[in-house]
Amino acid sequence: MEKRERFIGASIHAVESLGSIPPVAAKLKFREASDFFDKQSFAQAIENKTISGAVCASIGFGDHVLMDEQGYPIDGKMVHLTRDTDFGCVLRSRFVLGASLSDPRTELSDEIGLELMRHCYNEFTYLSRFLPSLYYGEHANGEKAPLPW
Repeated sequence: MEKRERFIGASIHAVESLGSIPPVAAKLKFREASDFFDKQSFAQAIENKTISGAVCASIGFGDHVLMDEQGYPIDGKMVHLTRDTDFGCVLRSRFVLGASLSDPRTELSDEIGLELMRHCYNEFTYLSRFLPSLYYGEHANGEKAPLPW
């Protein structure tokens, strides 16, 4: 297994702050991209550099998250797709929530979507401040950090 794929199958149990929503328990279990995307189409997107990577997970919120037989939360899916640029990458995050609800359109508030967007923006803004330094520190092989201008 490649180093970049070692997170697949890992679980996270956390308390997430979602903006104005009080902190909520969350469970994530990371999955193969092929669990969410057609394997051939995904490989082609990587090859033609439409995307450079994906982090996919099954997710659930609350104290009593419903799980399947393999320990994956059944209520939602999370996908982070990246595309490389000259100065890092562009990240797109998608969440599909409410799979365990009888009527997600009425039982799941729009506020959750907005606060997840804010959460991702904040989290990845903070990460963008120090991850480049870690990357160049780990890859100290003569590769120089690109200058922004």
